[in-house]
Amino acid sequence: MPKFTREDALRYHASGKPGKIEVVPTKPHSSQLDLSLAYSPGVAEPCLEIEKDPHAAYKYTSKGNLVAVISNGTAVLGLGDIGALAGKPVMEGKGLLFKIFAGIDVFDIEIDEKDPLRFVEIVKAIAPTFGGINLEDIKAPECFQIEDLLKDKLDIPVMHDDQHGTAIISTAGLLNALELTGKKIQDVKIVVNGAGAAANSCALLYIALGAKLENIVMLDSRGVITIRRTDLNVRKKAFATDRNITALSEAVREADVFVGLSVADVLTEDMVKTMAHNPIVFALANPNPEISYEKAISARPDIIFATGRSDYPNQINNVLGFPYIFRGALDCRATKINEDMKIAAVKAIADLTKRTVPDMVNLAYGQKKITFGRQYIIPKPMDPRLLTAVAPAVAQAAMESGVARQQIADMKEYKSYLQKMMGSDDTLMRHIYDIARGKCKRIVFSESLHVNMMKAARRAYTLGICYPILLGNEEKIASIAAENGVNLEGIEIINLRHDREENRRVKYAKRLSEKLSRGGINFNEAYDKMFDRNYFGMMMVECGEADGLITGVYTKYHDTVQAAGETVGIRDGLNNIAAMHILNTKRGMFFLADTHFNRHPSAEVLIDIAKLTYQNVKRFGKEPIMAMLSYSNFGQDNEGSPASIHRVISELHKNYPEMIIDGEMQVNFALNKNLRDEKYPFTKLKGQDVNTLIFPNLSSGYTAHKMLLEMGVGASVGPIQMGLNKPIHILDMESSTRSIVDMTAIAAFDAIMSEN
Repeated sequence: MPKFTREDALRYHASGKPGKIEVVPTKPHSSQLDLSLAYSPGVAEPCLEIEKDPHAAYKYTSKGNLVAVISNGTAVLGLGDIGALAGKPVMEGKGLLFKIFAGIDVFDIEIDEKDPLRFVEIVKAIAPTFGGINLEDIKAPECFQIEDLLKDKLDIPVMHDDQHGTAIISTAGLLNALELTGKKIQDVKIVVNGAGAAANSCALLYIALGAKLENIVMLDSRGVITIRRTDLNVRKKAFATDRNITALSEAVREADVFVGLSVADVLTEDMVKTMAHNPIVFALANPNPEISYEKAISARPDIIFATGRSDYPNQINNVLGFPYIFRGALDCRATKINEDMKIAAVKAIADLTKRTVPDMVNLAYGQKKITFGRQYIIPKPMDPRLLTAVAPAVAQAAMESGVARQQIADMKEYKSYLQKMMGSDDTLMRHIYDIARGKCKRIVFSESLHVNMMKAARRAYTLGICYPILLGNEEKIASIAAENGVNLEGIEIINLRHDREENRRVKYAKRLSEKLSRGGINFNEAYDKMFDRNYFGMMMVECGEADGLITGVYTKYHDTVQAAGETVGIRDGLNNIAAMHILNTKRGMFFLADTHFNRHPSAEVLIDIAKLTYQNVKRFGKEPIMAMLSYSNFGQDNEGSPASIHRVISELHKNYPEMIIDGEMQVNFALNKNLRDEKYPFTKLKGQDVNTLIFPNLSSGYTAHKMLLEMGVGASVGPIQMGLNKPIHILDMESSTRSIVDMTAIAAFDAIMSEN
């Protein structure tokens, strides 16, 4: 897991706009007419429609995509009863997860009320606002009463995720683990250590899928729950065993399955050794499990082991379930989340584990080929297929069990809708960050005296996406770092002018002079260049002593491009380089090129740009649907850039038939497929949504990109260099710290991909 300090955590939550979520308008609001429609008097019309038909609220308001994350702060994470307000950062975080994984909007609501009946009345009173309610971090046994009452009183989905989320994910893992060991759920002996909300729900779901009550032993803090105890509440009594045992060491003897939902280090190696052959151990205490991974594996080589941690195999993580369960429930307007829907989620998650894992997921976790087995019994949290696997399964179960108020007629179309809906989030960048973390690379920050560059290096190091190397004077760097509160601990600094490895400059100069000997560069000139941070850093990359370089926040663009060309050079088969920006918008993800390098590209240069863009979009795991833009459409103007693009398209269609590309066309025809198909049905793009735009020159590309950003149309990553032999990325002047960190992850990703 990435390492961070207390200060890092506090800074993350406080920097910029405090908190992690905000409300964003979804309708035009720039004119008086817009405001009259949004509020008085126009708003009266949808109000009257909803008065006549309450279900019209799903049509005219955000209710159908709005979930309340509600807590009283009595059982927060591993922190306990810290109160409603102190739990708010957690509830905001849950809201963030709903949004980034399933596109669901969230209001977090912290209720300062511990009386369960009063709590229920408060939630009931505000429920009309929402399409669903996620109860969170409410202690047992009150959480059972609260959820049961709300399910009974409300006609929208209600789920206490601490109970059912853990149950659903652990059950999916258990089914797969049992399949691998050749055991059947109705035969296995199960020990559940813990008797709180999650433990109770896990045991009930295991039973719903075939486990026998008499084969389950549950323990609380006082030991085994037996029929001889007189201190049991109703929930615990349901699991009281008649076996004459009292301690965990007795319970696990010859048991097939151990599920820990308790505290750290209660399960010993000796206990694990007494379990049945091929034992299944889910040690889910947070943050430290009931037994460590190392001890468990040492005790029993035949074990299948899972924890709640991301730094070991088989992470039982609720994020595999709740965003997608609510997504499916909301989209069919379910009145509840019932047992059928939970079981459908279990089976969808379990089945997904057995399907071929996409390359992006393999790379995200630093593995060549993840396959179903003892080290992979549950999908990875960053697997983008979870949305289209779980949500449709839940919606289908809701419809079949009679709790859906809206039918989804075409599941294939629904899955396509889900994929398009999530196009505007930062899933791609999250994958790239995870891939970078999997194989941490050495990235040079050549302009280290710029405070944004320095902060980005620190952030990248904290996130674990690279080992940063700062080039510059140690004292100056330390002074700027001190002034700006940047911690340089663990970050390498190289002073070019007083490099202790004197032969390094000689080595680099010799290598460079050999490369450029026919260009009139001798050793002395090359040696002088080694006092330039960009040349030195790029030669570190060229010689394999670093994996990538970030520059451009203040050096001259032309000089930097020249240095890159002379040091690492352009890839074979190309005569040009180009740059691409990734733009995340509400309409989806778009790739824009060329946005940084080629001022007045010829037809030959445009062909290189198209080829590079096609290759890079595919490298990011997307299928490029490309439009070459102009001010005219398909031969309307036979001069200038339209004529050049017309020639380019002919060449590409002839020599690269696999490319889905067409043009020249105006941007409105590129982005509106209905308009395009009606007017120009002959295009290679027919029926398809364009996601990649190739501009006719730098002026149009650069201007369009900057204009879209300033208008708030989307968030951007780039410029991403395309065509150089090594990961050298030249940034925009005065790039933000966040932009530099993103590009650092891209540089590391480039280096990793070049190895495969």
